[in-house]
Amino acid sequence: MLIIGISFPEYIFINPMDAIYIPQLTKAPERTEEVEVKEFLPGLETLTPVRGRVRVQHHGNYLEVSGQAEAIITCTCNRCLQQYNYRLVVDTKEIIWLDEVANQFNDLPLEREVAMEDLIETLSPDGYFYANEWLYEQMCLEMPQRQLCNLNCPGILNKTINNTSEQPLDHRWASLEALKKQLPG
Repeated sequence: MLIIGISFPEYIFINPMDAIYIPQLTKAPERTEEVEVKEFLPGLETLTPVRGRVRVQHHGNYLEVSGQAEAIITCTCNRCLQQYNYRLVVDTKEIIWLDEVANQFNDLPLEREVAMEDLIETLSPDGYFYANEWLYEQMCLEMPQRQLCNLNCPGILNKTINNTSEQPLDHRWASLEALKKQLPG
């Protein structure tokens, strides 16, 4: 799978037990396979194992992949820097196209412009689908961008130090302290 701007170490996901051989999927009942997940995913730091399922259905020239999973992660509040627990929930569906030339990057330039219509997931029809890798990516996409312990978080509280002398503790700050005294209020 090609993900622009994010790199995932390949060694994390190589586990033959997680792989679904795509040609074998055509022989499965209803051309569907479902994978139950009850484990810690490598590379994803969670307090609880990821619990859920991934369903893969073969539709000839594409795979329809859906998944529901949840785990608890520890986040750090962007305002007060306190840690808190967050329930990470994934309930998503994705189409992955099957393409003979998928994952053939041998003759690609190091940099190239990519059109919006080219930003699709593709796999080789003779390759493997890694359910845990796909679930890992979906869990990462669901992590909150703005991490707040609660909506009314005041942030880091400014604790004033009762300094008995008017002199700054560090002489390098003396100019700034003189400027501060000139300001009204």
